[in-house]
Amino acid sequence: MHSSTSISRARLSAFRAKTYRTTAALRVKTQTEAVRFVNDRGFAYFWPIQGVEMPSLWMAVAGDRPVASAHDDPGHVTWGWKDALLGTGVWHYARVLRGKATLVAPEVVPIFYALSENFGEPREDAENLYRAGALSREAFRVLEILLDQGRQHTITLRREAGLTARNANTRFERALTELQMNWLIAPVAVAQAGAWRYAFVYDTVTRAWPGLVAAAGAITRSEARVRLLDLYLQSVGVGGLAGLQKLFRWTKPHLQTALETLVARGRIVPVEAFGDQKGPAWATLALVA
Repeated sequence: MHSSTSISRARLSAFRAKTYRTTAALRVKTQTEAVRFVNDRGFAYFWPIQGVEMPSLWMAVAGDRPVASAHDDPGHVTWGWKDALLGTGVWHYARVLRGKATLVAPEVVPIFYALSENFGEPREDAENLYRAGALSREAFRVLEILLDQGRQHTITLRREAGLTARNANTRFERALTELQMNWLIAPVAVAQAGAWRYAFVYDTVTRAWPGLVAAAGAITRSEARVRLLDLYLQSVGVGGLAGLQKLFRWTKPHLQTALETLVARGRIVPVEAFGDQKGPAWATLALVA
């Protein structure tokens, strides 16, 4: 197979209908099937995100349609599953890829962590990020509260961090997102707190995932990039350079090296076009066979 290969929109749609489980016959119908779906994919979004090609639990349950605004839509069964399984170890739920709600299979959690700037001491890791300008003061304060006081729901976190004013909403939410994207904290439960009687309970990632630091320590960053890229392409079938950089936010040299490694391992091949997009792009063997 060589780079002159072109993939039609119909072939690509059929491939993704299977891996995304959007066809009626493959649709996810139970909580157990939801967990299996995430394990099969390695990682997936909770909701579909506009402008990002990726499987999501919503689409696997409800089909390829927009997220419904009606609370009684059958697709919203995903919300209950997600809440019930927080902190159980069956998956990691947090704002990970591009700061959006992501579900990560347990065996993939160490791979993501290996790519973070963490070495297993959350306070020290956060201090390094803060000094480097990669973590806000508010985020550092929220992490300190969790480290000193243990898991807390968002209402307490806001109060303890001094971010209860209405004009502090954005800063607080940004702090939570920063910490989740940097693999420092994650939701581990839901509490009946606040005006809506619904609030996430947060804890540090290292407390939520015992043994994570050791498992991640055995994975080099270059290998972590290769594994995550492989999982992603096995889900979406094909990806172009711009889209891959947009999702993973790796440097172009790091991305190119990971792609070349997967080509050398016989996992993907370069293609010149897919759907209505032009290359350079890389596709899984299953899509071009």
